[in-house]
Amino acid sequence: MSAGGMPPERGPVSTAGDAPPFDPELRVVLAALGDAAREPITLENLAARQQRDAAARPRPTVRDLRADGRFEVTELRVPGVSGGQDVTLVSARPAGIAGRLPLLYYMHGGGMIAGNAWSVLPRLLREWALTLELAVVSVEYRLAPQAQYPAPVEDCYAGFVWVAGQAAQLGIDAGRIIVGGKSAGGGLAAAVALLTRDRGGPTPIGQLLLSPMLDDRNDTFSSHQMAGIDTWDRTSNTTAWQALLGDRYGAADLPPYAAPARATDLSGLPPAYIEVGSAETFRDEDVAYAQAIWQAGGQAELHVWPGACHGFDTFAPQAVLSQDAGNARSRWLRRILTQSAPSSGPAR
Repeated sequence: MSAGGMPPERGPVSTAGDAPPFDPELRVVLAALGDAAREPITLENLAARQQRDAAARPRPTVRDLRADGRFEVTELRVPGVSGGQDVTLVSARPAGIAGRLPLLYYMHGGGMIAGNAWSVLPRLLREWALTLELAVVSVEYRLAPQAQYPAPVEDCYAGFVWVAGQAAQLGIDAGRIIVGGKSAGGGLAAAVALLTRDRGGPTPIGQLLLSPMLDDRNDTFSSHQMAGIDTWDRTSNTTAWQALLGDRYGAADLPPYAAPARATDLSGLPPAYIEVGSAETFRDEDVAYAQAIWQAGGQAELHVWPGACHGFDTFAPQAVLSQDAGNARSRWLRRILTQSAPSSGPAR
């Protein structure tokens, strides 16, 4: 079965009244943000939106990320795939912890068209690096439409292979690396897991897929149901996939490394944590991906957060739903890391 399979059969296209309601706390926050929170991205406004995003999310400096000495932070330039363009990685770990640490190799969100490796680190370091005693490497992959497939995923894969190969020098346990990401980054993390399986590369012990962007076909029930309602809707999603794929957009033979929902074989992958909101465009493609992993004999922990929109924990980090989601992610990470610890036997 394909991870996305054929688009699920559906009756008449749903109206806004049929959409699952937003969580009450999220509804208040989204109302305060106004229409700007759900303004769709189109090919016509894409360049302006990219400029706006860059201005709204200024990159923290390495000094900022070091947080008065709590973290060791280094920017690295590593070779791209097959002699291609170098890739920038931002490597961070809690200061003063001896020995090799497990690693979260992370890809930022932004629909393949926005975001950067630096801005996601403060939260990752605060929530996981300190509490779980792990290192984090964030990847600055090239963005569309300036760089189209396969450039972004090859950047992520090249960095992953390099980090695993240099683990000893970086103070990382090569047998305890988790790939992860949010939204576009979740899709890239899933693609890296597929690539490293198929190319015989280093094997991650888990894949953390947070509202992953997986299916270029954009024709699930939820993609129609949440059109004009979700914070990342069908229009924005189409724009992003067109920007990434260019002339290959809509191609019947698109590789699964471009859109993991195209995969026909999800066997032999590391355990996955997959989360999505019930009031989210990506709901059905993410649920289908978890189902396809199970049907291939793999492990997936699936969370569908009731009333959650895309990026809900960014819009409302203090909401009870956001706190519950954060706790669930942390429990899964802790469990995967504990199971792979040297005292538990060899890492999978």
